[in-house]
Order: sequence, then C-alpha cells, then structure tokens
Amino acid sequence: MQPSSSPSDLAQLFEPVRDDLERVNQAFLRHIDSRVELIPEIGKYLQNTGGKRVRPAVMLMASRLAGGHDKSDMAVLYASVIEFIHTATLVHDDIIDDSELRRGRLAVHARWGNDVTVLLGDYLYIKSLGMALQYDRIDVLRVLCDITLKMIEGELYQLTKNGDTEITEDEHFDIIRRKTAYLFAGSSKIGGMVGTITPAQEQALWDYGFNLGIAFQLVDDLLDYTADQAALGKPIGSDLREGKLTLPIILLRDRAPEQARPIIEQVVRDADISEEAWRQLLGLLREYDIIPQVTRRAGEYVEQARKQLASFPESRERDALTGLADYVLARDR
Repeated sequence: MQPSSSPSDLAQLFEPVRDDLERVNQAFLRHIDSRVELIPEIGKYLQNTGGKRVRPAVMLMASRLAGGHDKSDMAVLYASVIEFIHTATLVHDDIIDDSELRRGRLAVHARWGNDVTVLLGDYLYIKSLGMALQYDRIDVLRVLCDITLKMIEGELYQLTKNGDTEITEDEHFDIIRRKTAYLFAGSSKIGGMVGTITPAQEQALWDYGFNLGIAFQLVDDLLDYTADQAALGKPIGSDLREGKLTLPIILLRDRAPEQARPIIEQVVRDADISEEAWRQLLGLLREYDIIPQVTRRAGEYVEQARKQLASFPESRERDALTGLADYVLARDR
C-alpha cells in the first residue's frame, strides 16, 4: 500500500523506533549544552524548527534490522551524531544560500547573524565527532569523517556551479550524491554496523540509503515548483533565484531552449522572478511533462532502495524502511 505524505503517516512509519527517537531529541539538547548560553539557546531553536528526523530514524531502524536491539544506547548516540552533522550542514547552507527562512521560521543566520552561525556550524561538526568517540569504533568514525568530507566537498562544488545556467545533468547528480545521498547512506550503513550482519548486507544498507537520498533530493527539487509557499516554508522559486538549476529546470532548458532559456537566464541574473515569469515557467514545465519525468526518475531510485532490503528477513523495521522509500516519493513538503 502506498502511504500518503502526511506527518502522521511518517510518525507511524517511525513507530518501531519512536522511543529511541525521543531519546535522540533529548540527547541533542544534552550534548548542545554549554556554559556559553548562546549555544543551547540556538540549539533549542533549531530543534523546534520542525525537522522530521528522517536520517536518525533510518539509522535506528537499520540498527534494529541488523539485530542491534541490545545496543540501543550505541544506536541512539550515533543517531544523535547524524542529527548533529545534518543540522550543521543546514545552518551553513542557509548562510551560503542567503536563505531567510528555514521551514517557515527565520533561519539561524537571519536571527543571530552570519558570524555566530558559522561558528555554531563548526561547533556542531566538531561536537558530533567528539560524541562518536564515546565508543571505541574507529570503523564508524571513519564512515562519519568520510561522509562529512563528501558533504562539504558537495557544498563547495555547488558553489562553483551557482549561477551556471549550463550545468549538466551529470554535474547536478554529482552535487546530489555528495550533499544528500552520502549522509543517508552513512546513516543506514552505521545502523548496520551497530548490529551483526554480513558484509554484503552492510553494503545493501549503504545502497539503500544512497538511493533513498537521491530520491529524497529529486523530490525536494520538485517541491520548489509544485508546493505552495506556506507548505514549502520558503519563497517560491528559491532554488532558481539562488542560481541553482535543479533537474526540473535542467530538463526544461534542454527540451525547450528557445522558450525556457531567456526566463532561466534572467531569473539567475536578477536573483528574482516576477509573477508573470513564474507562471510562464510553470506553464512550460507542464507543457513538456517535466514534473512526471522527474517523478519517474525519483521512482527508479526508490525502487532500487527497496530492492536492497530483500536480503533481510521480514520484520517491522524492514516494512518501515520500505514504507519510508514510498513516503519519500509521495511527500508533498
């Protein structure tokens, strides 16, 4: 059954790890505590921005799938580390993109300034790796360092492509892999490492998360053109205003160059889009069936993610991870 995309359905998917997810929330506040009062103040603000904790949930469910039921303390700690790393990327991204809003609320840099926010992001990165040292697992630490480096490389690479109206599909997918897919993959794999599984199953969990992450980002790219502003929590056309050509626009540019290119180039040049230009752009996306094309591409990655779970026995956790793949494709915000 294809789940709908409401938050209550996501909570139902996470039911097998609901208690551990609550422990992750508590651990986030505990580890963000500091004598520097500004750090826990911003930490609490970040925790209340409405994030769904998808990556920690993936890690926790993968841990249980791998037989790590008796290692919940370790799983919760590593899930908290994942959430710290993800949060650090968000606060840095918002500065780079000059995004005023994050999920409908003022972004941290818009409220506390760039200087504070840069240092907070650095603090979160270092804190996350320090937390991971609590257990003597150099193999896990190696994965965490690797995916963090790839994410930072992805952000740097995206910066070199901002404003590039000739970015290729391959270049865009390279950014997606580094900025999004590797963290999902690492979350899933580390969950498996907490348990006891074969190397092939460990690889399957990595591949599950990797494909899930790509699908997640492709749908996220679509939402900039299909969700209303209130649901999206940021101004319409934000990606294009910021000089980012995502897959819908790359496909449209190549399918209808004479009609689409002038609009795309003007929006990127002006860092703004008029209501008329927005209507024209949405009309072209409909005329050339771009949204269904991107949705099908996301669906292919979802199917690849689902296939990776075949080597695991039936369980609530496997059903939840399968359902999460379907949810990613169906979500509307």
